[in-house]
Amino acid sequence: MTKLRGKTAVVLGAAGLGNMGQTLARRFAAEGAKVLVAGRHEAELSSLAQEIGGAHAVCDITSEADMRSLGRAALDWTGRLDVAVNATGWGLLKPFLETTRQELEQMAALQFIGPFLWMQSTAAAMIEAGHGGSIIQISSATATIMLNDHAAYMGTKAGTDHVVRCVANEFGARGIRANSISPGLTETPMTAGATGTPGLMEAFTPCYPLGRIGTQEDIADAATWLASDACFMTGQNLQVNGGLTLRRNPTRAEITDAVVAATSLTAL
Repeated sequence: MTKLRGKTAVVLGAAGLGNMGQTLARRFAAEGAKVLVAGRHEAELSSLAQEIGGAHAVCDITSEADMRSLGRAALDWTGRLDVAVNATGWGLLKPFLETTRQELEQMAALQFIGPFLWMQSTAAAMIEAGHGGSIIQISSATATIMLNDHAAYMGTKAGTDHVVRCVANEFGARGIRANSISPGLTETPMTAGATGTPGLMEAFTPCYPLGRIGTQEDIADAATWLASDACFMTGQNLQVNGGLTLRRNPTRAEITDAVVAATSLTAL
């Protein structure tokens, strides 16, 4: 596995055990990249970096200073930055009329302002290194299709998708590609509270033309291609979700019925 041999990658959002950022970091390392993992928790990052033979940086995507220093950390480490992925996120599920201003500001900081600052730092580092590179934002199918009680999450993801397009347009002449990937429902620590609910997965599965819920490995496959020299694509949002966006997420009533049915069977 050598698709990323010789490349330096930074994966932001890799401090949660078993999360998508960690899956991406392991895949990139397996493909030959030198990987710097970044996030808020020192112990988890240090352990992962040691496991994959990489480096780590403690940072917060909502901090402008931290984002400025993240691109520099990669350059200081290997002298280049070829691949940068942002896999941070906050899966707020709350009715529209109950979502508070404080929650909106937190969501905007984490999923719009932070990614904007991260892309600024990343693009600047790639330009300084002079090799071009690939910027990859993990988005969501819900930036395109509806899901109840998810408006703040959906809106910030959709906005960041458009910033990705702006970056792709402005810096393509510098050899920089920028794309986003939109998973559907995926089993991660962020979604564990939902995916562990009896009946919920059964409610979602019929919405996928390919007949199954996506996995973190599906996203890693797509990200590896976007990061590789084989990719001649920029400014795109890849719907890596088994065709979910051809249909829709289940309605609140459909989810409730499936959960009630599964709970009733379990109680028998």
